[in-house]
Amino acid sequence: MATAGKVIKCRAAVAWEPRKPLVIEEIEVAPPQANEVRIKIVATAVCRSDLYYLLENMHEDGYPTILGHEAAGIVESVGPGVTEFLPGDKVIPLFISQCRECRFCKSPKTNQCEKTCSLVRQEGMPAPDSRFTCKGKKVLPFVGTSTFSEYTVVNQIAVAKIDPAAPLDKVCLLGCGICTGYGAAVNTAKVEPGSTCAVFGLGAVGLAAVMGCKAAGAKRIFAVDINPDKFGKAKVFGATDFVNPKDHDKPISQVLTEMTNGGVDYSLECIGNRSALESCIPGWGVSVIVGWTDLKDFAARPVQLIAGRTWKGSLFGGFKSKDGVPQMVKAYLDKKVKVDEFITHNMTLDQVNDAIELMKKSKCIYDLCR
Repeated sequence: MATAGKVIKCRAAVAWEPRKPLVIEEIEVAPPQANEVRIKIVATAVCRSDLYYLLENMHEDGYPTILGHEAAGIVESVGPGVTEFLPGDKVIPLFISQCRECRFCKSPKTNQCEKTCSLVRQEGMPAPDSRFTCKGKKVLPFVGTSTFSEYTVVNQIAVAKIDPAAPLDKVCLLGCGICTGYGAAVNTAKVEPGSTCAVFGLGAVGLAAVMGCKAAGAKRIFAVDINPDKFGKAKVFGATDFVNPKDHDKPISQVLTEMTNGGVDYSLECIGNRSALESCIPGWGVSVIVGWTDLKDFAARPVQLIAGRTWKGSLFGGFKSKDGVPQMVKAYLDKKVKVDEFITHNMTLDQVNDAIELMKKSKCIYDLCR
């Protein structure tokens, strides 16, 4: 392309400081360096993890930055050493890398990679290298993706090449939330046919978890949320029963235990509620923590686990990213997983702060900015 090897000027939503609105700025995006890919972003979604970093994360040394990690685009140019991608390829940037060389990538027991960028920078960590500049100042990348920009630069180990037939304004959602929830049920919990499941929280991740439970053959799927407006959407994804904790004068774990003769086989916690563990049946119940947060400690009494329950965590649904995302794109094209149904708003990059407000107020599942 004519822009290969040159600095690209484009627009991006810059977070100059935490807990403040994003600012649409003209930025400069440098050419990709060794093993890097420069991508023209076609569509990006606003994810609650972006809001967490902007509004709740207490570490303030990661600014200015460009948020966004759930997107799809087209390769504009590649740096030296890149052989897997060519200009024009349709791709999805990945916030979890897959280098295929480290001990984690080589293990079938995990989807983590030693070279994955940290979501939260700890004190003393060096600032990541950046290809972004705005008003003469370096702008830090966010989890190696920074998709709230018309162009971004990503290491090739954190990019998935996808089917060219895939609509980018739909499959961009497979870069985070849908894979996270769906995979938590299928890969992490390993939901079995004929089982009972409970999903706590019916945001995008929770609805995807419901979809995963259904795909795995669960016979009863309890959708738990304090907002009854979400139950209709949960039914579309496969929920069979709906429980609003506000409708009961006893703990929700007790309600579910009574409704299932002892507890559900699997529970997926997508909102930050310890009741998910307590809702599982003793002996073999499996509870999975899915939603991302680092704000509060959590605890369980030993007897809750000694009795045979398993408490697990799931990051990106257990998918090895470069392998799993193209597979999920194919599943979408084959109509085996839903994606379109998650989209509630289509907006422009200029409206990104409006999209954030809608998500803060739980008025959307996914906002797409283009």
